[in-house]
Amino acid sequence: MRESSDIKHIFFDLDHTLWDFDTNSKKSYTFIFDKNNILLDVDKFSAIYEPINHAYWKLYREEKVTKEELKYARLRDTFDKMNYVISDTLINTLANAYLENLSNYNTLFEGTINLLEYLKPKYKLHIITNGFFEIQTAKLKNSKILDYFDQIITSESISVKKPNPKIFFHALKNAKAYTYESIMIGDNLEADIYGAKNIGMDTIYCNFTNTPPSTNKITTVTHLSQIKEIL
Repeated sequence: MRESSDIKHIFFDLDHTLWDFDTNSKKSYTFIFDKNNILLDVDKFSAIYEPINHAYWKLYREEKVTKEELKYARLRDTFDKMNYVISDTLINTLANAYLENLSNYNTLFEGTINLLEYLKPKYKLHIITNGFFEIQTAKLKNSKILDYFDQIITSESISVKKPNPKIFFHALKNAKAYTYESIMIGDNLEADIYGAKNIGMDTIYCNFTNTPPSTNKITTVTHLSQIKEIL
């Protein structure tokens, strides 16, 4: 990794990196289940839903499912696995209500604000996210971190997703940044870390689940506060 003095631009992923997606997702499902009389324990639902959701996001990144297919299928598969009888109409209602309510819940990972306060005077900060355009800005705004960032790059705005190099080059162009002075910070090895490394960017892997990468050549943190020791 380059010296921190060489870095001028920091690109963050949002979900699972700064914004605690799993916690906020569970809160959103608690609300819409209660509103729609879905008689399921949300903790049990989430335990099954989360890996299914991750699998569908991988398919989405690989252009193997559409946005609409992802929204529906991750719920359909979860309800099927729980043997919960529910109509397609209600699944689609829940899928839309979930996204409409998700940005109302804005738990950030511990240390997010402290880290951004530390980095903001020293670097230009940006977001590169595969999340849906209509809610990512709302998440940033409602969690009161939007003003820390100069550029917000969503995959939908350029029609390609991380780890496609086009989204990284697009982000660099928008930020007026070069690869050698930029670093990508994210939680997903494939999308964030390998995607950025493939175009020559430095990276920091946010390994909050303590699952070691296959190589020790990846700069890794298990808590956001550790980034301050690197940059």
